[in-house]
Amino acid sequence: SAPDDIYSMITNADLKFPSIKDADGNEVELSEGRYIQFMENRDRRVRRDAFETLYGTYNKQRNTLATCLMSSVKKDIFLSRARHYPTSRAFYLDDNNIPEAVYDQLIEVVHEHNPLVHRYMRLRKEALGFGDLHMYDIYTPIVKGVDIKVPFEEAKKTVAVGMAPLGPDYVKALADGMDGGWIDVPENQGKTTGAYCASVYPGPPFVLLNYNDSLDDMFTLAHEMGHAMHGWYSFKHQPHIYSGHRIFLAEVASTLNECLLLDHLIKKATDKTTRLYLLNHYLEQFRGTVFRQTMFAEFEQIIHAKVEGGEALGADALSAIYHDLNVAYYGPEMTVDAPIDLEWGRIPHFYMPFYVYQYATGFSAAVALSQQILKEGAPAVKRYINFLSSGESKYPIDTLKDAGVDMTSPEPVRMALEVFRNTLAEMENLLER
Repeated sequence: SAPDDIYSMITNADLKFPSIKDADGNEVELSEGRYIQFMENRDRRVRRDAFETLYGTYNKQRNTLATCLMSSVKKDIFLSRARHYPTSRAFYLDDNNIPEAVYDQLIEVVHEHNPLVHRYMRLRKEALGFGDLHMYDIYTPIVKGVDIKVPFEEAKKTVAVGMAPLGPDYVKALADGMDGGWIDVPENQGKTTGAYCASVYPGPPFVLLNYNDSLDDMFTLAHEMGHAMHGWYSFKHQPHIYSGHRIFLAEVASTLNECLLLDHLIKKATDKTTRLYLLNHYLEQFRGTVFRQTMFAEFEQIIHAKVEGGEALGADALSAIYHDLNVAYYGPEMTVDAPIDLEWGRIPHFYMPFYVYQYATGFSAAVALSQQILKEGAPAVKRYINFLSSGESKYPIDTLKDAGVDMTSPEPVRMALEVFRNTLAEMENLLER
């Protein structure tokens, strides 16, 4: 764990970010926590300053960060060779009995659909009215004037209604959990940030939120309750030894809840602006979870293969690989600014080898399952409830096959990206009206 520990100390303790001026001209200290807030600011100067300042700070440690990452990669290679695996990727995927073809197919299918991201970037550029689009424009909201407030009691009811396609038994258990003390709801002094679900056999799950009445907070509630219900069903139907679930499956249940909630909200949206906001929310989920995480997975694969082949990779080589991937994934509409080439230095998941691809496969499986549930009804719901109840009684690939999604085939990812295509087309049509 030494490379990871050193990386954590550098990025969490040693890196000090300068201050930048906010939209009102006030000096505000930049931090990783504030970075996304700055990147969502409507003032382009603020976004550019935050972007250049953050990566300028990482640039000062680029050689140390490269050495940390390469030490981690060499550790992965040593462990795989000591256990007689052909590659480090084969070693780490075998832990969950995942065929390497799953990894390859994910990258291949996403490559096939990268032109959709290029199209989305063109839409973003036109909607924002920019002559050119930069990496610091990615998080800027396309839809203006939307500030939907959802009090927690209303959010509980909306989430429950949104889960109606999963049947009355699921909805009742979900509602009972939301009303039954499973959730620590508000922000409090000394309370950790973010949102989490902890499921400890045999008791009820525990969900931590920091709820602030936003639409995103309601999606977070649906997401975390998806994790909670996964644990609840597994605990009911499996002995302790099989009651957990691997990360390959963990994000399926949570993301499926978000998909169903989004479908419900889009269907009941009565005005164009709200509908556009929801469609863009979905597109951003795809961009961030399928395309971006697959790009990370491809970066991991490339650097491990190069080092396994005897190459030495320093900061410049890592940045060149990362730059080329950004160009390929974002396309000609995006100006791939030089500072983003160092983003590999701020991704902690690269110290969890061959892990991030599971975010993309999990999201794709969730979208595919949600489409089956909405179109087939009861048969798909029965398969899905059995999936939630299976825990670790089978390998993840087999559990998903039983639910109706075969991740050894490229079709689930392809189906999910067709949903992305249709969502993008609907947003394009609405913006043209």
